[in-house]
Amino acid sequence: MSSNHSDRKIAIIGLGYVGLPLAVEFALQRPVVGFDISLSRVQQLQSGIDLTQEIDSKELGDVQNSLSYTCDVDDLSSCDFFIVTVPTPITEFKQPDLRPLISASKTLAKVLKPGDIVVYESTVYPGATEEVCIPVLEADSGLVFNQDFYAGYSPERINPGDKEHRVSTIKKVTAGSTPAIADLVDDIYASIVVVGTHKASSIKVAEAAKVIENTQRDVNIALINELALIFNRLDIDTQAVLEAAGSKWNFLPFRPGLVGGHCIGVDPYYLTHKAKAIGYRPEVILAGRRINDNMGRYVVSRCVKTMIKKKMPIETAKVLVMGLTFKENCPDIRNTKVIDIVSEFDDFGVEVDVYDPWADFEETKAEYGVELISSPVDGSYDAIILAVSHSQFKAMSAQQIRALGKSNSIIYDLKYILDAQDSDLRL
Repeated sequence: MSSNHSDRKIAIIGLGYVGLPLAVEFALQRPVVGFDISLSRVQQLQSGIDLTQEIDSKELGDVQNSLSYTCDVDDLSSCDFFIVTVPTPITEFKQPDLRPLISASKTLAKVLKPGDIVVYESTVYPGATEEVCIPVLEADSGLVFNQDFYAGYSPERINPGDKEHRVSTIKKVTAGSTPAIADLVDDIYASIVVVGTHKASSIKVAEAAKVIENTQRDVNIALINELALIFNRLDIDTQAVLEAAGSKWNFLPFRPGLVGGHCIGVDPYYLTHKAKAIGYRPEVILAGRRINDNMGRYVVSRCVKTMIKKKMPIETAKVLVMGLTFKENCPDIRNTKVIDIVSEFDDFGVEVDVYDPWADFEETKAEYGVELISSPVDGSYDAIILAVSHSQFKAMSAQQIRALGKSNSIIYDLKYILDAQDSDLRL
């Protein structure tokens, strides 16, 4: 087995928000094979189009001779360093859904050869790589772990929609199944990450580090959300309180809001699942999850109560929700908590229009059964929910947003897009 990382031929398994930027970065230096189970995704990339908008057409053009795309597992047979970047979602019961990871491992087992290395980037609970993925690779390939083939773990830190923090400028945690493999994995990532790497002492340490990064953010946001619930009842402006407290040098600048997406709203459940499996019930983490998971219900409840106080007939009311993606300036709708607002209004029998210039119409319909509107009509709405701070919405004046509503409409600003005096409700 060669210890020279430049001899390795890399394959990226999964060409989504994580895998594609990684493939492009490696392809600037060496030949790379990008594999995805979606034929349409592969065909789009072959045409120079990335619908996630993480990579532009020029960047794809720069690597058109060194990065190939395929759905055919046989095209992976010439590779010997595989990086798995498939999603790790949760089920409807808030349990880890490892099926994409297991499926990817089964695919790789078909082409696994002696000396090959498989590195996982997908977020998992500590131990999952060696307890779930490695046994699949061994069983389906007939090879022996750490004798015939090896493994590594290097958790993804991609921030969708962020054009400043890219693969090469985010410090990378790496780990390997043996000391020599750890060095090799670290060398390979260090060849593209200009800000450096952090070599963890084991795969489990690297897995745990990743899962607590977002768990820490989740708990911190939950605290601020709970404070917002308290301050709302005290009729105190939460943003004003946070700005005042933020004048202290060590006050952390978290803000209240909906906590969705494929990381912060998901990763804590991987850690709590493992904790329960070893006989410990997490208290703080689960309490934070409950608060954050219920914010959509709270928003709608408060809005409806305000509408009732203003004598609005709820059964004939019409609400505009501005923004559906899980974060601003990004087309990613996975695990968006804005859908909780839409569903809760539906339960009240309120008609809802959802407007999002970033979200894909067909994907939204398929995923959530929601038909986006192409544009809102002035004077149509009893309430307007500013749910996502897209640049298009921030560019609108308070008067333009107000004009979308009826004469006595309510503006509920969840993202502090407007000044306090220009909205009726804020978190």
